[in-house]
Amino acid sequence: MPTLVLASQSASRRAMLDAAGVAHEALPALVDEASAKESLLAEGTSPRDLADALAELKALKVSRMAPQALVLGGDSLVALDDGSLLDKPESRAQARDHLQRMSGKTHDIYSAAVIAEGGRPVWRHVDRARLHVRPLSEAFIESYLDLEWPAIAGCVGCFRIEGPGVQLFSRTEGSHFTILGMPLLPILDYLRTRGVMPK
Repeated sequence: MPTLVLASQSASRRAMLDAAGVAHEALPALVDEASAKESLLAEGTSPRDLADALAELKALKVSRMAPQALVLGGDSLVALDDGSLLDKPESRAQARDHLQRMSGKTHDIYSAAVIAEGGRPVWRHVDRARLHVRPLSEAFIESYLDLEWPAIAGCVGCFRIEGPGVQLFSRTEGSHFTILGMPLLPILDYLRTRGVMPK
């Protein structure tokens, strides 16, 4: 039975696998994500394909270190309706700006998963969810940041939907797991076909 390695230290992705009863270990990919993203965007890569490419980059990096394992790489990104992308906020001021830009608008979150084996990709899936952000008052944004900063510094879109971040939204469309950062159900289906989990 192959072992599963998560090419990430993401607490949310680890928690999803743990809750689903998937035995795994986690190894950080340690890739230069910012440079890769910049290069791919310069080539005109779409948000969907960008998430897919970054997930593959992480999976392949760790797969070369653990060639006998199934290595799961993941990436999520938020695309605003004006075409711009949100990265993880680097400061409270930047988080405030992101929330102001999201206020009253609908945006997409793309969550990609790539599984590599022996240094090559063997499976991939990209899912999209639509998030409708309610109009956010300045007072709400400040109180939200008082509560959630700096915990959301590692969160694209400045929210943990499993926590107070759910207050940002009037409606969501799509898989809850995709919003959390990983298309879990298709991953579980593939792991069953590979014998990592019982059918």
